Amino acid sequence: MSLSVEKKQLHVPPLEEVATVLQSALKNSFAEASVSVVECPDLTKPPYGLEAVGLCGSPRLGDVGGVPNLMPVVQKDKLYDIRDLAKSVDLPDGFVIGAGAGPHPHVGVNSELMANLVAGDRASNGCHIAKVNDAGSYQLMKLPPTETRCALMLNMFASEGQSGKVLHIKAKKRTNDTNLVTCLRKGLEEFYGEKAVGLGGTFRLMQGRAKCHVMPDFPKAPLTCDADVNKWLKFYDMPAPMVFLSTLISKDVDLDLRIEHSHGYGKDCGGHYHYDTTPDAVEYEGYYNVAELMYRIDRPIVTHSFGRN
Repeated sequence: MSLSVEKKQLHVPPLEEVATVLQSALKNSFAEASVSVVECPDLTKPPYGLEAVGLCGSPRLGDVGGVPNLMPVVQKDKLYDIRDLAKSVDLPDGFVIGAGAGPHPHVGVNSELMANLVAGDRASNGCHIAKVNDAGSYQLMKLPPTETRCALMLNMFASEGQSGKVLHIKAKKRTNDTNLVTCLRKGLEEFYGEKAVGLGGTFRLMQGRAKCHVMPDFPKAPLTCDADVNKWLKFYDMPAPMVFLSTLISKDVDLDLRIEHSHGYGKDCGGHYHYDTTPDAVEYEGYYNVAELMYRIDRPIVTHSFGRN
């Protein structure tokens, strides 16, 4: 399948400058917060357990498909192989993490995808999905090594998976209504204005609980507004520890982007991150890198703005 690909250069400020901007933003929303530039730890080791050691080497973002493939009317034929998407962002052997929809032909139903995969000759697959089970609760599954597909949409951060300098984010005790990822994104937006800055990486919910949704099976009737979407989704309160795969960009660059998207999983849980539900107890740690490029892959021809929270 040949996919359309659009590419734009992003603003790439020095990591030290970004760290200062993000720390200032976090201190407006958390009682304790720090952002520093560090050598990326080995992310293949606990507690992260990712498929590559780091987030460095040609870092880039990809926005594949989108919510219009799910609603108002689902397009079940929109299936993508993440190995092919790595080629689409010019990293055929790249490390890909991110948030999307799971491969329904394998899972049997619609699901949330936590993408974590090394493509090419070094291929390894640590992808998980979360689905709504027959009892109406959430169920976490690890995909088999050969199942490297996603459906409908994927927000991905790709790199060569190398070690190197990254942003180390720590935040504790939330003091307002802004979640961690939105706080980071808005901080970049306010400082850089019309210059688009993108980040991708991983963060942990170390203490507390988080509101996450899991998509149930495909809707029986068209979803036409946010109210419809919220009635359809299944929301859960999930416990720490959880590891999230996360992308964000300070502003759209005329590509109809989803500007932030994070999915994560714990021992028996997983889903789409909204915010923590225990502000006094919450504690986060994360590692992000600044993306050099944004790729828009298979952009829907007909679009809308609902269902993207």
